[in-house]
Amino acid sequence: MTRIVVLPHLELCPDGAVFDARPGESLCQNLLENGIAIEHACEMSCACTTCHVVVREGFGALEPSDEVEDDLLDKAWGLEPNSRLSCQAMVNQTPLTIEIPRYSINMTKEGKR
Repeated sequence: MTRIVVLPHLELCPDGAVFDARPGESLCQNLLENGIAIEHACEMSCACTTCHVVVREGFGALEPSDEVEDDLLDKAWGLEPNSRLSCQAMVNQTPLTIEIPRYSINMTKEGKR
């Protein structure tokens, strides 16, 4: 198992979170499985930017993003050099610290938030 630290996010995890993630699954899947309701409007098909995260620690250990992900990231709110789409970032053995940006470009959120 790989340790994931999620920095505090006002709506999704106000106190932050720490959990053991399953390597080989996407960061988005692991977040959802551990009770962090990150947006994923395209159902993790790499067609939007709602699952955008900033990897604060462990970024260099992730497999590089591909051209499709990079093109989508260009549209993400709050893009940083260590940004990734969590649906495309596969967890490996390296611990990660991530920040979920406060805003996304999702115009129609589902559920109560």
